[in-house]
Amino acid sequence: MDRKKYVIFTAGGSGSRMKSAEPKQFLLLDGLPVLMRSILAFVKACPELNVVTVLPASHIGCWEDLCIQYSLDVPQIIVKGGITRFHSVKNALAKVPEGALVAVHDGVRPLVSGELIRRMFAEMENCRALIPVLPVTDTLKSLCKDASGRIVATGEPDPDRSRVYAAQTPQIFRSEDLKAAYGLPYDTSFTDDASVAAKYGVPLSFIEGERNNIKLTTPEDLSLAGFLI
Repeated sequence: MDRKKYVIFTAGGSGSRMKSAEPKQFLLLDGLPVLMRSILAFVKACPELNVVTVLPASHIGCWEDLCIQYSLDVPQIIVKGGITRFHSVKNALAKVPEGALVAVHDGVRPLVSGELIRRMFAEMENCRALIPVLPVTDTLKSLCKDASGRIVATGEPDPDRSRVYAAQTPQIFRSEDLKAAYGLPYDTSFTDDASVAAKYGVPLSFIEGERNNIKLTTPEDLSLAGFLI
């Protein structure tokens, strides 16, 4: 399969749970902005990759300044984020041609390994969509919050842990499949690209992910990533 390779970095959020005045993708992790570490992980693994970076419109100038400050000379197509992650990815896909392979990666998963990236692109010879997953190890409970905000039982059976896996990124697709899937109307059930592709009917394949490929959401996550580095 002789397809060009693209990677879309979703970094359009504000990261309120990080409790920082600065968007979490711009916070420093061992001396480099988080988003920069994510980009470098990919271009080191696959130097031929074409990079599309999705950012809040109000922070594009800030990112450009950071790229100059930290001498990031990776060519990028910069795209303005939308009102949801779905709309942000849809905007980015407009920059990706038909007949390519396109990975979509959370800009705040900076610890993804080059080995996983290369292995996933190689596996795309045999599938149309590839999703990294990890088995859930905690006991799961079927709960919800009531009107007062208390956590209560739903009365439904608890999920079977042996049948539940957590999805990670990068998620890789044939670009024509993902572009077609993102032609669907937005639905709140679209929590990742795999859910959009599955709704459209794209067959999904799965591969074991990595424990260290964590998404940085809270200050504790940032501290853990620093420790892991």
